[in-house]
Amino acid sequence: MTKTKVAVIGSGNIGTDLMIKILRLSDTLEMAAMVGIDPDSDGLARAARLKVPVTHEGVDGLIRMEGFDDIAIVFDATSAKAHIENAKRLSPYGKRLVDLTPAAIGPYVVPPVNLDEHLNSDNLNLVTCGGQATIPIVHAVSRVTPVPYAEIVASISSKSAGPGTRANIDEFTETTAAAIEQVGGAGRGKAIIVLNPAEPPLIMRDTVFCLIGDADQEAVRTSVEEMVAAVAEYVPGYRLKQRVQFTPIAPDEPVHTLLPDGAPPVTTKVAVFLEVEGAAHYLPAYAGNLDIMTSAALRVAERVATHSEVTR
Repeated sequence: MTKTKVAVIGSGNIGTDLMIKILRLSDTLEMAAMVGIDPDSDGLARAARLKVPVTHEGVDGLIRMEGFDDIAIVFDATSAKAHIENAKRLSPYGKRLVDLTPAAIGPYVVPPVNLDEHLNSDNLNLVTCGGQATIPIVHAVSRVTPVPYAEIVASISSKSAGPGTRANIDEFTETTAAAIEQVGGAGRGKAIIVLNPAEPPLIMRDTVFCLIGDADQEAVRTSVEEMVAAVAEYVPGYRLKQRVQFTPIAPDEPVHTLLPDGAPPVTTKVAVFLEVEGAAHYLPAYAGNLDIMTSAALRVAERVATHSEVTR
């Protein structure tokens, strides 16, 4: 089968890890270009050693590269602000964009939840690392019972947070919260990110809290466990830390302040504790936040490529 040619914009941690995954793991995609703006970046140097065509002149350099016309899918692993400009610059050329930033120009995509709905979209947004880890869980609960409120906390090692991640903190919280509602199915969503400076670095941890009414708790637990297995198919280090927890809401707890107008009554707090261990393709295993984003990007692009081949 002829492989689909792809380019990666962003030669930092995420872009480099994604390039390595494509080269090592994909039978569907072919690395046709690695794009950066720093000629001395490790990502560009590594790409050159791996015989991947490179440019340090950003998107304009990509457009000028020999073979640009043959590239079908472009990954953007830069920043939210940069993606807005990159998408505008690439718009006339008919490329499919997979956005690993929180720019959210295109629809939010979380592979086990709604990928099939957006296979024909020009720009697919992967929300955030915290979104990829937690939105499947919110959706797993909401497909069993209404979730008027969901809150997620993503804790990542500060060593795994590069300049792009640090520049996108505000976009992280806003984009993740919106996707918790639009993709996860919560009536109201909230997202928090913690950069943990602990030494030695800690593996990514994610906590999901959902407020629900009376529901079949065993059905909720089963739905969550099935979703964890679905994510683990493409992120092997994704796992539950303990069984799903259910706690009755005390009558005097002011949870009504969290709920949207018209929300159904809530009686129970659901807590799901997750760990995401990275595959260590580029950064160490503690960088699960990087791994879940690049793994999701790979899953999305491969599915888009095979779908396009079928429907072409």
